[in-house]
Amino acid sequence: MRSTQMRRIGLAGIFALVLALFGLAPSASAAEAGPTDLTFTTDSATTTPGGTVNLSMTLTNNNTYDVWFIHQTIEPTWLTTQRPDLKYTFTGCSLATAAGSVPCSGTGPANLGTNYGATIPPGQSRTVTLTLQVAADSGCNGNIGFYSYFYAEFSDSTSTSGGPVYTPETRVLCA
Repeated sequence: MRSTQMRRIGLAGIFALVLALFGLAPSASAAEAGPTDLTFTTDSATTTPGGTVNLSMTLTNNNTYDVWFIHQTIEPTWLTTQRPDLKYTFTGCSLATAAGSVPCSGTGPANLGTNYGATIPPGQSRTVTLTLQVAADSGCNGNIGFYSYFYAEFSDSTSTSGGPVYTPETRVLCA
């Protein structure tokens, strides 16, 4: 029985050596940032029926080439859709620029890509803020959250996609 165990250990050792020689062994390095990162923040974790919350989305270009094109979607999470008493809409959209905020050029939350004002140079970010309006007759004691997928094309003709990226949830509190 010992010779069988020794053969298994020997075969495993040879296999590990081959993997290491060809660079296929897992490394202990930290994960690199993707070519683009999408992050979300809100200006408030809670609101009441009739209130508003600003949902900010920041797209960062970690690539060495300009971002030329972006397509992004945003949809309510499954748990949000299970509360039909929660009523909300996006009432505003603005792009932060060096000269201040400007209205978005897109048509709302279904397709947000044009709102980032591409071209985005390497190492820079763009932030778009959507205003989430909770209806005055909305239910309360529920959470509103969204998820997003995005696709970006770079000036070197490469592309990347990501998601789902989840927003922080907003709790609608009873007044």
